[in-house]
Amino acid sequence: MRKLMALLMLGGVFLAADSSMAINKSNTGCGLGYILFKDQKGKLAEILAATTNATLLNQTFGITFGTLECEDTQAVSKNEKLNRFVAENMDELAQDIARGEGMYVNTLADLMNVPEERKPEFYAKLQNNFEKIFPSENVSSAHVIKAIASL
Repeated sequence: MRKLMALLMLGGVFLAADSSMAINKSNTGCGLGYILFKDQKGKLAEILAATTNATLLNQTFGITFGTLECEDTQAVSKNEKLNRFVAENMDELAQDIARGEGMYVNTLADLMNVPEERKPEFYAKLQNNFEKIFPSENVSSAHVIKAIASL
């Protein structure tokens, strides 16, 4: 009985400690626990979400099949493709971004999963932020990708 009371008190401390924000996915991970508790607030909800994920072993399923709000593994491979594409086509990409159109920005948009109807807006945003994306001639592809993603 004392252990139960101690656990309940500890749960109350967690709830009181941080009840202002919904749970953080980076703390709990994807999975059924995250889905069930994502709208809850406080540390106790995060602990319950993480415990649910660990107990039911559902994250493996979610990661494998891209369900339960787990990122599809295709996103990682596309990111590798994006990194390689930008690194191998920096000059051509810079020229297309400066023009606001072209084959290289179209491929970039495809690799970043930009919907077809939003591509003109994407191209314009890149063109308007050219100096942020390419601040110097010696800019790295990692900087270019990071600058584009921040837009």
